[in-house]
Amino acid sequence: MNLQGHSIIGNASAAGTGKAAHATNPATGESLSPDYLEVSEAQANEAVAKAAAAFPIYRKSSSADRATFLRTIAEQIEARGDELAERGPLETGLPKGRIRMETGRTCGQLRLFASVAEDGSWVDARIDHADPDRQPIPKPDVRSMLQGLGPVAVFCASNFPLAFSVAGGDTASALAAGCPVIVKAHHSHPGTAEIVGQAVQAAAQKCGLPDGVFSLLYGGGRTVGAALVRHPSIRAVGFTGSLAGGRALMDLAAARPEPIPVYAEMGSLNPVFILPGAMAERGQAIAEGLSGSVTLGVGQFCTSPGLVVAANDDDTAQFVTTLAEKQQEAAPGVMLNSSIHDAYESSVTQLQEHKAVKALATPAKQKGCLADPALFEVAATDFIGDTTLSSEVFGPSTTVVKHGSEAELLDLAKSLEGHLTGTVHGTEADLVANRDLIDVLETKVGRLIFNGYPTGVEVCQAMVHGGPYPATADGRSTSVGTQAIYRFARPIAYQGFPQSQLPPELQDANPLGIAQMIDGKRTV
Repeated sequence: MNLQGHSIIGNASAAGTGKAAHATNPATGESLSPDYLEVSEAQANEAVAKAAAAFPIYRKSSSADRATFLRTIAEQIEARGDELAERGPLETGLPKGRIRMETGRTCGQLRLFASVAEDGSWVDARIDHADPDRQPIPKPDVRSMLQGLGPVAVFCASNFPLAFSVAGGDTASALAAGCPVIVKAHHSHPGTAEIVGQAVQAAAQKCGLPDGVFSLLYGGGRTVGAALVRHPSIRAVGFTGSLAGGRALMDLAAARPEPIPVYAEMGSLNPVFILPGAMAERGQAIAEGLSGSVTLGVGQFCTSPGLVVAANDDDTAQFVTTLAEKQQEAAPGVMLNSSIHDAYESSVTQLQEHKAVKALATPAKQKGCLADPALFEVAATDFIGDTTLSSEVFGPSTTVVKHGSEAELLDLAKSLEGHLTGTVHGTEADLVANRDLIDVLETKVGRLIFNGYPTGVEVCQAMVHGGPYPATADGRSTSVGTQAIYRFARPIAYQGFPQSQLPPELQDANPLGIAQMIDGKRTV
């Protein structure tokens, strides 16, 4: 492992000139070398300038060339798998198995978007032929397709050092769309970021791509991050993190002379609704599975179930008893960094001190970044309208909300803000009897799960990892699955162009063999 502590600006390695920072092992408190110096404004501007210069070339690259680039990135990351498995746990406290799993997922995402780029049908090519005889006026020849927006700034996530970071889904989808990417590394895992950044840089050079198609910068969100978002050549932003962080970027982007989209994933309670039939049939099994989901990864998944809704009856009382036992039995885990750990302890303390909340599993004070699971209970009448109870607790904690009637259940569902997921445990009869609940949840979440658990996001064509605000900045988008590419593209129409001057995707001969819509009819 040869870590330099340098940023990557296109094909060059760049030593920062500003404030030094280093990773800290959350399990031991040990400082990890090397130091990573913040880049200057001039260096950040250089990275954007290179990306802007690379864009006209890269956006015209063939779908086959982009696919080759993405697959080469995956190969370069896999070649560094042992390095990642060594460095990743030191910086995050995550086990080696999790780092290797996430490495595999990251490479799988890259190859998935390679297949999307290679297929080419994502551009939604539409052809409306001319009709000179149409009355009262002739119809012109109009054709449209999606094309990349331009340079994209991507912010690494704290909780996924690979899959939502340097070469994660935001980067993969932007590159597939033909957009150069500038990544701002996360301060918690800079070494992991450097290893992956070197892999992407090596792939770009191996594929002969223009200097600036990829850069990786170190520095603070309020300095380097803000400079990227404000830069007039940046055309979109990808972000995974807190609501406060996402809102700050959204506000910066909106205040620009030319506003740009920010695709921010900002947190979620991921409510779980347990209906009476399921509770009576398998309440204990649901409690066991739910505790496993809440404590998975020390509760540091964006889809961790932080809210459980059930009827106030004897079956639920037994369910709560079992869930409390499982939460108390679960071992403490190391959280990603001291800031996340301190925020978790603060949130748990706030719930413990809330007069309407009953603590059922209370974390013990642990050293360093260790955190115990927690469990709380509150009545639906107290929960509805109390924003302190509907705030995300990022960690291994969940709150059971008991309702006294179907009307209360619906009122609670309607009171929810936007979330990434909503889970329903029930029988078929439960679903029929609670169709109104499903109708409400369809307007509140990006993914509905039946008789399962929200942790675990399948990377596939149909996945939606998004949701109405404040789960995401734009509820029409997803950060996982192939539809993520649409965030970084815009439609452009060509009217009256000769065949020879049209993009190949819009030519009548269809040399790429992609799906097209011709005069209102889809072709295969």
